[in-house]
Amino acid sequence: MKISDLVNITGGELDNRPQVQAIESATLFPSKVEPGDLFFAARPEEISQAVERGAYAVVYEGGRPRDLDEEIAWIRVDSVREAAFRLLRYVMLRKETRLVLLRPHEESFLRMILTHRGNVAFLPREWTRAVEGILHGEQPLFVGSDRELLETILPDVERLEEEAPGQMISDTLFRSTFKVGGYIYQQKELAPFHLGHLLRVIAFCEREELPWDLDRLRYTRHFYPVFVDGNLQSLPRGGSDRVLIFTDNLEDIVQAREYVRHQSSWARSIVLTPPRTKVENVERPYWFENAEEAREILKTAHFNYAFIYSLDREMLKTMREEATLF
Repeated sequence: MKISDLVNITGGELDNRPQVQAIESATLFPSKVEPGDLFFAARPEEISQAVERGAYAVVYEGGRPRDLDEEIAWIRVDSVREAAFRLLRYVMLRKETRLVLLRPHEESFLRMILTHRGNVAFLPREWTRAVEGILHGEQPLFVGSDRELLETILPDVERLEEEAPGQMISDTLFRSTFKVGGYIYQQKELAPFHLGHLLRVIAFCEREELPWDLDRLRYTRHFYPVFVDGNLQSLPRGGSDRVLIFTDNLEDIVQAREYVRHQSSWARSIVLTPPRTKVENVERPYWFENAEEAREILKTAHFNYAFIYSLDREMLKTMREEATLF
């Protein structure tokens, strides 16, 4: 690409009269710079390394180091991040690359059931790695769940279609039997209110001809149940009427408690959250500062279902390790 075109695309200003007239490729990581490349200086302290490795052009913001090679192109911009996104949009248009925004649950299910990722790539949440992945990726399709990032790259980013074929046949809070594509999948590890997410992902795989297999379906980090005894030691599935449900989002807690209210009116549920967390329809959640406080609450509280927000289930492993000391 010509330097003059690059200046126009990035919306920058050429800060000198370079000898070089064009660049071969672009990167945001100095360790990946090869002779002839453009370097986006997301971190000013990396400019020297990029120049030493043979960068022909540097896109930067703020002050330019004056003791570096004047023969290369120095392109000053208001924001390196925005300049990188502008070039990325141009490259995506040329390569006919598509970008699809997923809900977090959809991304988890897609990662889980895909048997081969040859035609699709998952975008990292860190913007420099995401830009780098698209610039140099061979896949025609990129997906991710970081809404702010994907909508910054493409304001009209594509999303999965809301309606997808399939139907629930029977369910409990932790198991679902459903029908999709003429097949019945029995007693899968799936909360019933997650079926819509899964069906959208299956429809997406079918439309994009991505291979999938529901034998790979398991609980996700969004809603993970662990059956426990009175000492909070984990038991086999269904081995107790006390269940700890670890979740990373409040919406699942609300939906699950509503499900329990209709299907198991006898059951008592409690909610544990970090301090000052508000949960819809929960007047008095149990607040914890750390895993130790959460364990103490669970040891003394009466419950059948304990919904634990923003705490990793590895806390149970720590408890087992502590128990072996006595």
